This record gives sequence, C-alpha cells and structure tokens, in this order.
Amino acid sequence: MLDAVLIQQCADPSLKPAIVERFVAAAGSANPLEITVKSGGRLILVPKATSSDEAMAIVRQYVGQAVVRVGLTQFPAGVGVKDAADLKPDLVDPCENLRKGTAMFAKVLRIVAKWYGNPMSDDGVTQVFEDAVYAWKTGEFEGVSVFQAEDPGGPIENRREPTDSEETDAADEQASSPTGVEPAEEKEIGAAGMRVDLSRIGGQK
Repeated sequence: MLDAVLIQQCADPSLKPAIVERFVAAAGSANPLEITVKSGGRLILVPKATSSDEAMAIVRQYVGQAVVRVGLTQFPAGVGVKDAADLKPDLVDPCENLRKGTAMFAKVLRIVAKWYGNPMSDDGVTQVFEDAVYAWKTGEFEGVSVFQAEDPGGPIENRREPTDSEETDAADEQASSPTGVEPAEEKEIGAAGMRVDLSRIGGQK
C-alpha cells in the first residue's frame, strides 16, 4: 500500500489517489530500488540493488540493450533518453519516480480513453483502466508506442476507479494472457505493431 502522503505530494494530480494505488499495485513495485530487465521477452536476472548508486549502475548497464523498468511505478528508464549517461538518480527516488510514472500513466489513460471514445459508463471506464495497465506493461496499444506517443490531452478527473473485483479480474486475465511476450519497446522502429487483444477482457463481468 502506497503512503497517502507520498501520493498527495508526488502523484500526478489528474489521477485520483485510488487510481494511483491500483496502478502501482497492478503494474509497479513496493520497492523503490526495484529494477526489472527484459530482453527478447525474457527476464534477465540482475543483482538486487541496496542503494540508489547500485540501482543506477544496473540501469545504465542495460539501458539501450534491453527493456529496463525502474522503481515504484516500474518506469521505462530509456524513454526520452539518448545516452545512458543522461539518466538521473531521481529514477529511483520514490517521489520523483511516482511523479514521472503517474504522469506517464495519465497520458496512457488518455490515449486509451480517446481510442474508446472517452466512455463514462462503469464498464467503459473499467475497460480503459485495464487496457491502460496492459499498455503500460507492454509499451503499446493498438499499434501505438504509448511512451513515445503524443498526449491527446483532455481531463481524466472524472474517471471512476475500478472496484476490487474488477481489478482482480484484470490481473488474473493479464497473468494468463499469452500476448505481450515481447515488450513493444524492444521492437524495431517501423516494425508491424502488435495489436492488443481486446477479447480477453471485458464483457464477462
């Protein structure tokens, strides 16, 4: 459970605290020094960092060669960075990681919501949240690389947070989904985009 003060002070203000909590629970980590490295869809075992310096050394070692996710929100470390030397230690700072991660997730939510026509029904809002979490994990939604895509803008304050049962269903479905084997960030630019399989979620509530 994320600290309420941390959410209040650091999370993107366009997201309700409950959505921030659910986002981190579904796609993030409880450890601010947590680093996940994947290459070719396979998890690479890396040493467990015990300090921010150790964590950043691991990040710099793999960025550019593999998909590196960092911190509370499992933020994609290589996004917007041309050189590993440009990576800043704030990636593993709980507040800064939460700030960057929730701002990026808010953009992903807007991208997904726009694709669905900005639904406001309970089922529609739940579908948007589930697909946004899936897009965060894979880096792609409907052929679009969500981390590099432009923010369509628009408010998301009215988005209702999904219920506990809805979130559990989404987590179970994503865990059993065969898709997302190779994260979108690893694909070559110009390669055919992966389609998000919408048949696996929704409609069974």
